[in-house]
Amino acid sequence: MSYVYDHLHLRSRDAVAAARFYVDVLEARETGREGGETPSRIVLDLGGMRMFIEQAPEGTGPAAVPPHRGIEHIGLRVEDIEATVADLAARGIPLVSGITDVKPGLRIAFFEGPDGVRIEILQRG
Repeated sequence: MSYVYDHLHLRSRDAVAAARFYVDVLEARETGREGGETPSRIVLDLGGMRMFIEQAPEGTGPAAVPPHRGIEHIGLRVEDIEATVADLAARGIPLVSGITDVKPGLRIAFFEGPDGVRIEILQRG
């Protein structure tokens, strides 16, 4: 057997607004919509990762509160973490944790995206 990554699937209380966040803030590219004028799913390419953002049906439970089991965060590598943090701050996007030097050559920071999705930015080098 062989497994190949295909997509990440998120549910959102407002799929259109969530997709706009990933496009405007993280430079994702919208590649498709399903469901007509009020889309039930928006498909994005986020740095080569296919992402489905589905409109959550009524009665869907809330996002998990960290720490929790399951997928913990999305990790995105950046060239300059300090410039990236400054850009996020200028856009009014608060960090969950500031820049941390994990080990030589690895710096990380976390912020929260739509629907409680934790997003890590990391700089290697």
